Amino acid sequence: MQLDDQFEDLIDSLGGFYRTWLIHLGLELGLFAALRSAGSAGSTPDALAAATETTPAAVRVWAWAADAHGLAELTEDGRLVSNEAIASMLLDADRLEYLGGQFTHSAVASLDWDGMAEFFRSGRTLRARPERYRTSIERLTAQDIAVFFQEVLAALPQLVQDLERGGRILDVHCGGGLWLVAMARRFGAVRGVGVETEADSVDRARRHIATAGLTERLVVEHGEIGDAATAAPFDLVYYQYALHAVRDPVASLRSAWAVTHADGGRLLVLDWPLPSTPDEFRTRHGELIAGVQLDAMLEGRRLAPREEFVAWFEAAGLPRPSVVDLPSGASLFLAERPAA
Repeated sequence: MQLDDQFEDLIDSLGGFYRTWLIHLGLELGLFAALRSAGSAGSTPDALAAATETTPAAVRVWAWAADAHGLAELTEDGRLVSNEAIASMLLDADRLEYLGGQFTHSAVASLDWDGMAEFFRSGRTLRARPERYRTSIERLTAQDIAVFFQEVLAALPQLVQDLERGGRILDVHCGGGLWLVAMARRFGAVRGVGVETEADSVDRARRHIATAGLTERLVVEHGEIGDAATAAPFDLVYYQYALHAVRDPVASLRSAWAVTHADGGRLLVLDWPLPSTPDEFRTRHGELIAGVQLDAMLEGRRLAPREEFVAWFEAAGLPRPSVVDLPSGASLFLAERPAA
């Protein structure tokens, strides 16, 4: 790459930093949603500020910045008009192309990066993340759920048939319980349990379940897998972007396999592994995952490559998992017990 091209590439990256924050603000303050609701006529910045109860002077700057970054269009008569393709990717959480959660999480996570230089010097990790971080993780979860329903289920048609007949599912480290709620809505005969170690996440999950009217079919317990509430066998045991974050992945998998139904039970891990080769690192996915890995290390955990996930299964005494690399960049690891 020539010097001029490298300069322009770095300028694009600097612009990307500001674009991330413009998007985060637009999501957090409801600017994108209100602009979309205004339809093809758009909205003046002052009317947009009134609709979102924000400061007009600040929204005027956000409006021309959104236009400059291609996030919306500012017309000659001073009205800001939504870009439907952009709005859909930022607001429609059920779409596979949904990126709103990614932008929100990246911006929120970066607020803790004031300690990154000290981590590099001393190796000392963060003691705890603030509540805003866990809330951003919940928004990020929406994309993982979309990957599950649109890519994982497409790759496992027999699993869909089995779930339609019912059964019991277990979500290990279930966070806010959104996958459990989505599963109960999609598969009307399924009953589920979530286990989660973070007390505030347990509270959020129980609220989500209650709001969805699913308390008779879903329960969330505070603790680790293997506690009394999860003693009964499960037809599907699931980890969603969680296995790499647990203290002892091998022990967790061993406990999960122990509660997987002996007759055709499945243990399924959906995660976003690290690239395995230099060429994989030199991709757009590699660029993004490097930042995620730094954030994980600041917290005292780390992502892992596909090969390490497979090694965890084998060290736990499980069958070697089937591995499916999905179009989104996520990977699926599946171990199954034989059906009678």
